Parts: sequence; structure tokens; C-alpha cells
Amino acid sequence: MSTQNPVFIPGPTNIPDRLRHAMNAQTRDHRAPDFVETLLPILEDTKDVFGTKDGTIITFPSSGTGGWEAAITNTLSPGDAVLVARYGMFSHRWIDMCERHGLDVRVIDCSWGAGAPADKFEEALKSDTLGSIKAVLVTHNETATGVRSDIGAIRRAMDAAEHDAMLFIDCVSSLGSMPFEMDAWGVDIAISGSQKGFMLYTGMAILAASPKALAAMDAAELPRTFFDFRDMMGA
Repeated sequence: MSTQNPVFIPGPTNIPDRLRHAMNAQTRDHRAPDFVETLLPILEDTKDVFGTKDGTIITFPSSGTGGWEAAITNTLSPGDAVLVARYGMFSHRWIDMCERHGLDVRVIDCSWGAGAPADKFEEALKSDTLGSIKAVLVTHNETATGVRSDIGAIRRAMDAAEHDAMLFIDCVSSLGSMPFEMDAWGVDIAISGSQKGFMLYTGMAILAASPKALAAMDAAELPRTFFDFRDMMGA
């Protein structure tokens, strides 16, 4: 029987006792060959949680917010346009981050308590005849309101608009707690964290990036150092 104090919030969540006991181990050299033998299969198995076979798992010692920053700085350039709906505190914070990075943020304002409006996304993308919008940003589960958005509907809207923008999903509070299908929904970057559905300690951003997102690094000019995908994938 667990003696933990139950924490009734989206995260940090209570860590199951068997996981806490498993982490009661000696420090290991993260550059030693035996550590790599442990890590690589874990990264491969994590693909199943994201619902991807084609995606690449990338982790950073960071919060989910750091994962957001990694997503935009590795794929976008100053002045690039992004399309995002605001329907809660976390979707608002993503807008704020993009503005601070000098992106052209096109906001669809919604009432709090609603989800991401697929019809409004389709309308905005159809009107973008020059293809200026490089990424669509959606918060899957808006923690502030408890509302889950239909990511499949967003993908269908993008396809109906015949738009080539990348699709970035904040699934920090949803991954591992509700179904997520990265490949089926055509998601290019999914951002999560260790402290919610994974039921681990706080402090790790966990991302999955599609081949399309990784290819976008070649042209991306936003500055990045700590959050460089290539550095982390080659570590």
C-alpha cells in the first residue's frame, strides 16, 4: 500500500512506488557504453506512447516550456508566421513565447472553455494564399480549463485547406493520460514532459519530431544553443 500524499492536480503527479524504488540507484556515467545500451531502447519504446513509428524522440533536461522553445527555434526563422488559437493560459503562453522570438503570430481568440476551432483554422489557412504560415500550434489538453481539442479535426482542416504548414502539438498534460496518435494525425512535433502522464520526476521535456520537422532545421534561423535538436540527437 502506498503511503504517498495524493496530489489531485494535472502534474506533478504521484510517482508509483515501484518507479520510485527503481530510481533508487547509483549514479551512472551518461557517456559510458552501458548507459547508451539502456537509453536507446527506452527512446525507441517511447515512440509507442506518442503513436509514431516515423518520429524521432528527443529529450532535454527542462520543463515542457523548454520543449516548446526547442520546437520553434529548431524549425522556424525570425518573421515566420504561425497560426495559434488562444483558449486558455497555456495556449496564451505559447503565443507569448512566439512573440518574444520575433515570429509573426496570427491569433484566433476563442472563449475559454472551448477547444481549438478546426473551422477557423481551415478558414485562416485557405486565406493564406502565399503560404506564409509555417506552423500551426495547438494545445491538446488545455490544463487551465480542462478542455481537450480534437487534433484529428485540426489535421483534416489543414488537409482541406491544402496547406503545407507544420503541426505542433502541446501534449504536456495529455500524453500518457489520453489517446495520442502522432502519425495518424499528421503531427510534426509533439511536446510533453516527464511529470504528468509519464508519472516521473519533474525536469525532462520529451518531444517527438517528424522527418518533416527535422528537415526544417536546415533553413531555421532562430538562435538556439541549449535546445539544439542536432546537438541532443548526437550526444
